[in-house]
Amino acid sequence: MTSIAFIGLGAMGAPMAENLVKRQFRVIGFDMREGARAALVAAGGHAADSAAAAAQGADMLVLMVVNAAQARSVLFDAGALAALAPGATVILMATCPPGEVEAIAEAVTKTGRHFVDAPVSGGVKGAQGGTLTIMVGAPAESFARARPVLDAMGDKVFHVGEKAGQGATVKTVNQLLCGVHIAVAAEALSLAQKAGIDGKVLFEIMGGSAASSWMLKDRGPRMLEDEPPVASAVDIFVKDLGIVLDAGRATKAALPLAAAAHQMFLAASGLGHGGCDDSHVVRAYRALNRKPDNDT
Repeated sequence: MTSIAFIGLGAMGAPMAENLVKRQFRVIGFDMREGARAALVAAGGHAADSAAAAAQGADMLVLMVVNAAQARSVLFDAGALAALAPGATVILMATCPPGEVEAIAEAVTKTGRHFVDAPVSGGVKGAQGGTLTIMVGAPAESFARARPVLDAMGDKVFHVGEKAGQGATVKTVNQLLCGVHIAVAAEALSLAQKAGIDGKVLFEIMGGSAASSWMLKDRGPRMLEDEPPVASAVDIFVKDLGIVLDAGRATKAALPLAAAAHQMFLAASGLGHGGCDDSHVVRAYRALNRKPDNDT
């Protein structure tokens, strides 16, 4: 039985790890939160009290952490990489800058282990249903080793290239589109409401028109709720669109729409909505378009 160390049992990581358990993998998880570790045990997995303990002798290490800095900390500072079995495979599934992924991959492969760059898209629902889209940059041999594990977590697994960093690049493009779509949906709602149009009617019309997008259909109705459940936080897009803009600078690609969307997510975060659902970006538009006190 393949032994998998799973680091990062958050809103997406926890159901991803549980799906691996359901597929009969032996999963040893670690998260800083005791409750997250206990939930994995309740689902039939195992828990460790450190990243290195989870990785001890494991065949695979899945990293579903926040960013590249956390991935480095787990692998090198916490000792998870050294604890893995010789020839083991590291699967990095977090959204990270492509250059950072390349550097981490180089350090991992120098130890004789495999590295698979495999960021995901699909949110909490995709993680729960095992329907994530997974974008893989890795040599064919490494991809083949990881494929059964990836198939347990996603139903749309794409091998986008032979190099680490290529999966991260595709995810960067994905996040550019997602962030801009959410921001522009909020902008459209802001204009309509300013003109006295009911938002619910607006999204019903737009959802069936040529202007529709997946993000408009999903996030639009949530913009009309006071406190929608958090599917992905505002600060996630502050981070991810920052990665997009960094990639643009690195390649000298002009990304004016991404930059504008980034500013709106930053504004929403600055207003205190950073931990709220990313549909709260509409609050930044409401703040900009607030009726002046002397406007009668």
